[in-house]
Amino acid sequence: MAEREGKPMAEAAKGAATVAAADAASAPARRSRITPEREAELYQAVLDLLSEVGYDALTMDAVAARTRSSKATLYRQWGGKAELVVKALRRGSPGQAGEIDTGSLRTDLHALVTRQDDCYVEQKSALMRGLAMAMHANPDLRQAFRDHLIEPETHAFRRLLQRAVDRGEVRADCPAMDFMVHMLAGGFAVRTLIEDQPPTQEFLRSYIDAVVLPALGVRVS
Repeated sequence: MAEREGKPMAEAAKGAATVAAADAASAPARRSRITPEREAELYQAVLDLLSEVGYDALTMDAVAARTRSSKATLYRQWGGKAELVVKALRRGSPGQAGEIDTGSLRTDLHALVTRQDDCYVEQKSALMRGLAMAMHANPDLRQAFRDHLIEPETHAFRRLLQRAVDRGEVRADCPAMDFMVHMLAGGFAVRTLIEDQPPTQEFLRSYIDAVVLPALGVRVS
C-alpha cells in the first residue's frame, strides 16, 4: 500500500518539476550582470571597431571576437547592434550637461566642451558623421540614437538651462531655449563641412560666446 501511495507522490513531484522547467524556459531572459570595468572594455572595443570599419560593416560577430564574448551575451545585454553602438557612444562621453553646475551658464557650457580634449572631439566628430549617414538606411539606429542619446541629452540641457533661469541669467520665456541643443549640435557638426577643420575646444568656446549665449540673452563681458 505504501508503494501504491508513493508512486502518485513521485509522479506529482515529477510533474511539478516539469511545469517549473517549462515556466523557466518561457520566462523572459534576464540580463546578466556586467562589471563597470568589463562594460567599459566592451564599449571601447565597439568604438574602435566603428572607427575601423564603419557602422554598416560592424557585426556582432566582430564585437564578440574582439571582446572575447558570446553573441548570446551581447544580444541579451543590448538587444542588437544599434543599441550597443549608441550606448557605447554615450558611455564614451565625459558626462551629461545636467551634471555640470559651476554657478553660471557661460562657465557651465565652457566646462562641458573642455571636458573633451581636441583629439577626442575630432574622433567623435568623425564617428558621428559616419553614423549620420548610416541612419538614413537604418531606422533601428535612428530610433536607438533618439532613445539613448538625443532624448537624455536634451533633458540634461533642460536641467542646465533651468538652473540658469532660476539664477536670473535667462528669461523663462526666451524662445531660443528650445533651440539650444540644435545650436550646439550645429557648431559641433558643421565646422568640418564648412572649414574642413574639427570642432576644437577653442572654436567651441568662441562659438558659445558669439552665438549660443547672445541668442539666450546672456551678455558676455
